[in-house]
Amino acid sequence: MNTRHQYRGRFAPSPTGPLHFGSLVTALASYLEARSRHGQWLIRIEDLDPLRDPPEATGQILHSLDAHGLISDEPVFFQSHRQEAYQAATDYLLEKGLAYRCNCSRKQLRANAGRHPQHCRSLAPTRPNPPFAVRFALHGEVAHWHDLLLGPQQQIVRAEIDDPVILRKEGFFAYQLAVVVDDIEQGITDVVRGSDLIEMTAQQQQIYRALNATQPSWLHIPVVVNEQGQKLSKQNHAPALDDRTPVNNLYSALCNLNQRPPSALLSGSVENLLQWACRHWNRQVVN
Repeated sequence: MNTRHQYRGRFAPSPTGPLHFGSLVTALASYLEARSRHGQWLIRIEDLDPLRDPPEATGQILHSLDAHGLISDEPVFFQSHRQEAYQAATDYLLEKGLAYRCNCSRKQLRANAGRHPQHCRSLAPTRPNPPFAVRFALHGEVAHWHDLLLGPQQQIVRAEIDDPVILRKEGFFAYQLAVVVDDIEQGITDVVRGSDLIEMTAQQQQIYRALNATQPSWLHIPVVVNEQGQKLSKQNHAPALDDRTPVNNLYSALCNLNQRPPSALLSGSVENLLQWACRHWNRQVVN
């Protein structure tokens, strides 16, 4: 395990389709933050759901990152290879009374304002009839932390109502558990990600504490939106990156991050552009 003072960051896309411009902006920001702090930058493929992830997407994403000079300092990490680790964490949380089994449906929870009509939390560790999910048992609090871009943050955490699923009824482990278990395993000290994920931070802080681990520092950058003001995403049919124009793509990503690269970089190589970006990276000017 790496020591806390050595910067270790990561980019962790879900392989639901090819890389698009919004993902490139996030990848580049996390890469430049790591390089500017003389740290390591890792790539993790969050392929938790084989029913949602087309088989060709992982190769497309890794090819795009390679074409844009964004190469992991360690072998790529695949969540699909980590089922035993997630199961061990789930078993530990259940044993400690920090998680519980739940077979309430979404419809039941909506009808009860998020409360569990089957009193799932109070029945732990009773094993209900399948199918059931496993949820992390949050405790109510007002969470505080300092975001490296956005400054002081505060979130209200509601016990029971906000309890996240960590193991789905279908048998797939959920993002909220896997991302924490993997960040601990990889020694991630700093997380750079889109601001659309900021609402998950307080819940993840509690999972770190439950697993007796130190949480990372957080840096949430603005997400890229389309002309309708929607986040660029595969669900909104964001076009795939053109890997034949990596310099132009990276230049546009730097402009999106308000880094003001000189136009002369457009006639150079990917390597020259990234070298300039690493020397001049300034997270404080990101819009």
